[in-house]
Amino acid sequence: MRLRPQQSGYLARKIAIDLANAPFVKFLKGIDAVAEATKKIIDENLEREEALDKKVKEIIEQNYDEIEFQLANERQLFFMIKKKLAPEYNIIMNYDDRFSDLSHQILDELWQEYIIDFQVSDNQVKNIIFKAFKEFAKIYDEIDDIVYSKIRNMEKEYIPGSPDYDLIYQRLYEEELRRRGVI
Repeated sequence: MRLRPQQSGYLARKIAIDLANAPFVKFLKGIDAVAEATKKIIDENLEREEALDKKVKEIIEQNYDEIEFQLANERQLFFMIKKKLAPEYNIIMNYDDRFSDLSHQILDELWQEYIIDFQVSDNQVKNIIFKAFKEFAKIYDEIDDIVYSKIRNMEKEYIPGSPDYDLIYQRLYEEELRRRGVI
């Protein structure tokens, strides 16, 4: 699941709620502080990935004539270049590994900034964060399918990528998250 920047707040809130529900985690600065610190880390990761994607697109554009001449699959080429450059941008391509790494970063930030306290192993708390990532990914895929289906079945036709489409997508996405109790 590729996380979109507008979803980082939802995910950060889910992580904060899941941590709040853990009997062994104590919030020292409140749920909003947990969500804010979590969102900051997720957003930084997404910004690095966006910078990586931009660099890959530049490389493809610079070599477009050669790519076209070789009849190379642009999508596969994009992924191969991204995979090669990912370490330079500190991006982990495998999502499970990435979620695990982000879980560690979030836990470290929450602990070091005295936002949470706990008397169990770090792994127990990290696993709550990791599980929230995995559950959000699963929920996201389900909601994404539902929202796309709703948009397709509307009387008015919306063009993917247009401002109207993005607005209706966001509204329906938020409604579905609320319906599921995620936000």
